Amino acid sequence: MHCRALLFLLSLSPAAGSAGADAPVAVAFGGEPGAYTVARWKKDWPGCAFEGGIREGRVELREESGVKWLRVNYAPGRIGPGEGGAGWRMPLGTRARAELRYTLRFGAGFEFVKGGKLPGLCGGPENVSGGRPADGRNGFSARLMWRRDGRGEAYVYHMDQPDKYGHSFPFPDDFRFPAGQPVRVRLAVAMNDPGVKNGALRVWVTLPGAPERLVVERADLRWRAADSFGVDGLYFETFHGGGDRSWAPSGPCWAEFSEISVTAPPP
Repeated sequence: MHCRALLFLLSLSPAAGSAGADAPVAVAFGGEPGAYTVARWKKDWPGCAFEGGIREGRVELREESGVKWLRVNYAPGRIGPGEGGAGWRMPLGTRARAELRYTLRFGAGFEFVKGGKLPGLCGGPENVSGGRPADGRNGFSARLMWRRDGRGEAYVYHMDQPDKYGHSFPFPDDFRFPAGQPVRVRLAVAMNDPGVKNGALRVWVTLPGAPERLVVERADLRWRAADSFGVDGLYFETFHGGGDRSWAPSGPCWAEFSEISVTAPPP
């Protein structure tokens, strides 16, 4: 399904109740290719409380064979969404389960360096990332990362994470993200019952010319200690990093994203 055909099918109020909360949501990129302005971003991503990278001019809209791509340009020598990439959190309405889908393409010759963040899902009253551990009531996040040489992993903030800065679930040893070719991603989260380690995370990736592959599967996670929140945000965030500039690219590089949607996966 091309981005030009995608429509928002849900009122995106973060306070949306259970009625209709599992309806599909798709991001439709509006306007002509070129600079991605704040005004255009607000129309395409309604309800976001913050953004990084748009005002600084690091995001642009491209079109190829009728498909619109959102290109994020990573700044040389910089890390993080505020200085070296882009990031925001779009409300979805509260859900017990959600599946994020998107197509990703790294530019030819992409500098993977030590690693960087890719979009995922999140929930809760706070932005649980960047060294703010999940305590069961403040929220969770489940994003992807690229790693050195194009390796991949799920990067997760949950109640039982062993370190302050998230928990890494590596993709299989033979996996590599290619540069210059489109890759399809599916990331599914199911909330746990409070007090029970039965929250789920699954990630599938489809590489060019290959069948879809399940690369992460966990069914023993505690995202929350109470049912006061669920999956309520599309966490679009991408940047190099990392805690210091040894993660930064030495020159200009970019990644593109298209066909972004959130659906309700099967139980």
